[in-house]
Amino acid sequence: MLERLELDEVTASVYRCKLANPQDGVQELAQRLGLSADEVRRSLALLSEMALLRGGDTDPEHGRPIDPRLALQLLHARQQAELAAQQQRMEATRAAVVELMAEIADSSPHDSGKSGVRYLEGIDAIRDQIELLSAGTRSEVLCLAPDSSMSEASIEAARPLNLRNVEQGIVMRTIYLDSIRHDNRAWEYANWLEGVGAHVRTRPVLPNRLTIVDRHSALVAVDARNTAAAAALVTSPGLTSLLVTLFEHMWETATPLGPTASAACEPDALTRQQLAVLRLMAEGRTDESIAHSLGVSTRTVGRVITGLLTRLGAKSRFQAGMRAVQSGYLSQPPL
Repeated sequence: MLERLELDEVTASVYRCKLANPQDGVQELAQRLGLSADEVRRSLALLSEMALLRGGDTDPEHGRPIDPRLALQLLHARQQAELAAQQQRMEATRAAVVELMAEIADSSPHDSGKSGVRYLEGIDAIRDQIELLSAGTRSEVLCLAPDSSMSEASIEAARPLNLRNVEQGIVMRTIYLDSIRHDNRAWEYANWLEGVGAHVRTRPVLPNRLTIVDRHSALVAVDARNTAAAAALVTSPGLTSLLVTLFEHMWETATPLGPTASAACEPDALTRQQLAVLRLMAEGRTDESIAHSLGVSTRTVGRVITGLLTRLGAKSRFQAGMRAVQSGYLSQPPL
């Protein structure tokens, strides 16, 4: 249980050994566990810092390990505090995005010079702006592409533009939904992009369609459910910086192309898709809303939720959410 909270395997083994042999010092513990003295000292220092060793403030080697039941309570309390801090950060980001979208909605061609946001209505205006941005690109293009599938026409239209950018030495990074891994056309195109020199990753959830050019201009879909209806061209340095930060966070937590990283390294680990559904459920989202965010069918969402209820031994979504918090699933960094 301890390993699944905050202790790495080495530190957990040192804690258990110290419990069984409280009089042992660094050398004795190292010999029993087959570790180096430095590894044992680092683990003892961490245990002391986490208050799992008592009376060893100046020299953790002589600290007394606390009862495992108390240790579990302390670790759980720390997780809850971290979860609260994460939720505060998420709310701050959400508030910033709401402010951005409000500015987009209120903008017009007459005040675009002041706000740094210009409203584009209709797919033709959006395509024209994309071509202008592409022609003026000098160093980098960052994209969030929340499409679970792609038409042959859209792929063929994008190929020459992307190939030209790469050949001109422009760095291209794109994040797609994980669901493209189950769409042959989209998967082939994503691998083609990587093959010509672009960089591609995937995530379970993406917030909206976004293209950032040279970190000074960004094109944002106004309606995440109908990205062809309207978009906003953002040139405000402050807003563009916010969008770049959002992209970089998404990139760091995205998965490179190839087989998805195995989530089964621990017997009770959840898959990326299950964690994503769990988080969206915790936000009170409907099955239809969750399906749209993940780029999957509502039937798939229902099947995942049924599996989660069984996995967590819950009879309702509310109970599943409570047990997910208790088990530490929702304290992991957001996807």
